[in-house]
Amino acid sequence: MSKQEYKFGANILENLTTGMYQDSKVIYREYIQNSCDSIDQAVKSGLLPNKMAGRIEIWLDTATRTISIEDNGTGIPADKFQDTLGDIADSDKRIGENKGFRGIGRLCGLAYSTEVVFSSSTKDEATISKMRIDAKKMRHLLSENTKGNKLSASDVLREIIEYSSEKTKNIDSHFFKVEMIGIGTENKDLLDEKAMRDYLSFVVPVPYPSQFIFRDEIYRHADESGVTIDEYTVKLEGKPILKGYSTRLKNTDGGETYDEIFGIHCENFYDKEGDLIAWMWVGLSEMQKVIPSANKMRGFRLRKENIQIGTENALQKLFKEDRGNNYFVGEVFAVSGELVPNSQRDYFNENQMRVHFDEILRRFFRDELHHLYHGASRIKNANKKLDAFEKAHADFIEKEKRTGFISDADRGRLLEKVEIAKKAAEDAQKEKERVKQRLSENNDGLMARVVERIEGKSSSATSPKPSAKISSSVAAKKAVRRVDKLTQYSKNERKLISKIYDIIQGVTDSETAEAIISKIEDGLQK
Repeated sequence: MSKQEYKFGANILENLTTGMYQDSKVIYREYIQNSCDSIDQAVKSGLLPNKMAGRIEIWLDTATRTISIEDNGTGIPADKFQDTLGDIADSDKRIGENKGFRGIGRLCGLAYSTEVVFSSSTKDEATISKMRIDAKKMRHLLSENTKGNKLSASDVLREIIEYSSEKTKNIDSHFFKVEMIGIGTENKDLLDEKAMRDYLSFVVPVPYPSQFIFRDEIYRHADESGVTIDEYTVKLEGKPILKGYSTRLKNTDGGETYDEIFGIHCENFYDKEGDLIAWMWVGLSEMQKVIPSANKMRGFRLRKENIQIGTENALQKLFKEDRGNNYFVGEVFAVSGELVPNSQRDYFNENQMRVHFDEILRRFFRDELHHLYHGASRIKNANKKLDAFEKAHADFIEKEKRTGFISDADRGRLLEKVEIAKKAAEDAQKEKERVKQRLSENNDGLMARVVERIEGKSSSATSPKPSAKISSSVAAKKAVRRVDKLTQYSKNERKLISKIYDIIQGVTDSETAEAIISKIEDGLQK
């Protein structure tokens, strides 16, 4: 029996290009991770002193609608160029050693351009090798394939790929470059420098900015845990890309700061044998609300080799509530070699390690972080009620001293509002004590730091308890009537004015009533 020959239809190319990724921006991630592998190899071989000496340059040409990505890694020797780039999904890269490993990422640019050109040279070689792929022709052939003109994947590749070479005098040069020419008008965001800088600042493995004051603490924790954060020099239009983290949280893009990250907490996660499989840092704030989407750093970013896996919502499913992820800023770094990104790099392949990874993160997110933002909310709400009572009581005393009341009934109404605020404040005080008791019993240092921050900025935290504010003698006082100050009017006239004041109070809100009555008083005293 002869050996069966298997044939891959042309449609496999569509699956590996337009069908592989939902977001066109991933073309940057795919090519940059290949550049990182090449730089790693250059460091390993002694061609570069360290990773940061590597260089990944990105250029955007809006006139020709071209994206260029070039690195100064090892490059590909001329005698291996065709075999290396021509073998699709047959890469020599190894899982756990390289950032890319399937050998299909190089095709992703075909989905969004009319032509993709790869160029490369190695040190001490006088040749620049080139591979040109006609993406427009590929789409035409795939269309014909669906109409009945059946082609194999090999047939299509032979039709659309062209190799060439040219001589160079710069034998010290070593590089690999990809050019995506003729980016489609429907993908104009790929040529938007600001949009791409925002995207790349969270997706690719670059350093933290110097103004992010917690970066040294993050580096120190990684070092103490025996891990390294891979970082490379990546430039867009000649300007370095840095991670998009800051300490300020804003309501709108470029708007005023409403909260800030005042500290970070680092946490390690281990397998059953005690080996580190992942670690993370989380920014601590007052948790005033769900962080608005204008803050592009919101949510936990999942990383492997410091390259983002999925989107900012990759770990949202592990929270007790969907909104939980958006209360936080932070990163989770997967360390275990068994946590392997899937082909779309939106999560990890299913295996026992991934199950364990999900379990331990879910436990931390639900047991610690869920209680963190809920506990912070309870403390803040309690403080608001305490502050409301403080204000109501102060306003009552001020009115009694400054203007007096219209009548005993008027004083009684306001005093009743103060008493209601007092009851709410007393309940709030008990709620704060319950939260703090839980902190003490569970030795919850993470929550304690947030509570301490909130309390340190709250005026009610150091105020006397509400029960000490209003005495029975104050509550029993007779009203100091406002009309009694109008001594130039008779008793009956003052009685009539008082009735008018009562009517005004009955038909409008207290602030408006006060403004009207004050105007009347000013007129009557002239």
